[in-house]
Order: sequence, then structure tokens, then C-alpha cells
Amino acid sequence: MSEYDQVRRGKLVLKGEKSKAKKRKHKKEDHSRSRAEEKVVDEDAVKHGGWWLTKCIEDITGCVALEFGNRTYVKALDNGLFTLGAPHDEGDGPAPEEILTAIPVNERKIALKSGYGKYIKIEKDGIVTGRSDAIGPMEQWEPVFQDGKAALLGYNDNFMSIDPEDDAVVALSKRAGEDQIVKIRSQARKEIDPTNDVPSEEKGNLAQVELNYIKKFQKFQDKKIKINPDDKKDLKKAQKEGNFHEAMLDRRSKMKADRYCK
Repeated sequence: MSEYDQVRRGKLVLKGEKSKAKKRKHKKEDHSRSRAEEKVVDEDAVKHGGWWLTKCIEDITGCVALEFGNRTYVKALDNGLFTLGAPHDEGDGPAPEEILTAIPVNERKIALKSGYGKYIKIEKDGIVTGRSDAIGPMEQWEPVFQDGKAALLGYNDNFMSIDPEDDAVVALSKRAGEDQIVKIRSQARKEIDPTNDVPSEEKGNLAQVELNYIKKFQKFQDKKIKINPDDKKDLKKAQKEGNFHEAMLDRRSKMKADRYCK
């Protein structure tokens, strides 16, 4: 498994504040701060070797692992196929061959690369393989988050799952049921803030959120911000129905100024 020698693994580390004073009173204050920090430790991440559960597409970058079931991860094989790895003990993270690299493609889709340096795609028969050298439409996946759960939608509009007969990784279902639910775990450094799970781009009212994403993705060829003047009622509806980002992308595409819109 020399292909995986460069994959780094580690525990989630929380930095505590160092005491500069030697007085007993200050030490007690430091202990109080330590106890406060312990209250926000991600216990789920600790049980998975420091690999924390992603909650939005912005979380999915760098080293990730796809967990189906309980502490069992998608595992890359040297023939370009994927299977479900053996169960891990509590406190252990994924094995090196179970670690993938996530590459953001746009605000809705990602690409996944195995430790063998190949990108993951869906073959015509629905089998998921890792044999591509570049990212094309077939190598793009859309993470779908709903009600605290996630699923990976492929280019053929089917969701990734595990074949129960041989533990092969496939994408054959048009619907995301329990078999298609995946926990996408990350090892990227994360600042834990229990009071703020909202991405910075989505802070503020509807108009401010749209402006935040325009600033993030607009090409600015003429150095002018281009905001769609149409009524935002459809955007409000999309926000309630769960396709808010897709609706914003459609609005920006009409302005022909977004680097992810043709």
C-alpha cells in the first residue's frame, strides 16, 4: 500500500489557553476555561478517531471518508473498484485506503479522488470505479443534505450506496433511502463553535445572502456587481423547499456573470 504512505492521519486537537501567571487564583481560572472547552468537544468525532461529520458542502474538502453503516468506510482497491471496509473499533479512524480527497467543483458539486490518484465515477452499469485521470461530468458528485442526513448524487441522477450482495459501491437508486445515507467525515481542522453552524455566506437576510454568494462566485470582468433584478419570491420558496443554492445559481446564470454558469 505504498500509494498511501503520504496520507496523514491524526486526532482532533483542541488548543487550550496557557496560563501566564503563577498565582493560584489564575490557575483556577484556567481550569474553569478548560472545563468550558471540554463541554464543546465533539464526542462523535472522538469516537471516530478525530474524523468529524460534515454538515454542508463547504465542509467537504481535503481528506474525507465515506461511512456507510457504523464505523465502516468505503475502501479503494488496487483494481480501481471500491468495497465496504471492515468495521473499526470505537476511537479508530478510517484506514489509509479508506481515505479519499475531496475537490470542490462548484458550489453544489465535488470530485473525489482515491489514494491511487484516480477520480471516482459511475460506469454505465452503475458500478462506482476510481480509474479516471481528470474531472469531467461523470466524475462530479452532488452532496445532498436534508434533516441532518446526507447522500451522494451521481451524474446519472442515482445515489451512491453499497450492494448488499458483494459490498461493492454502486449508484443504482433514484431515491435516497436508508441504504443511500452516507456520513461524510473530514479530518480538516475545524474550529468548534456550538453557537454557530451557519456558513458566513448565509448570514443576514435573503438579499444579503444572495449578495454574499455573488461576491464569492462572480467573475467581475467589468468590476461591477450584477444582481438579478427579478422578484425574490421564488428564492424564498426555494429556501423553504431545500433547493436554495440551485435557485441562486439559476438567478446568477441569467446575469451571465458567474464563473460556474455558462
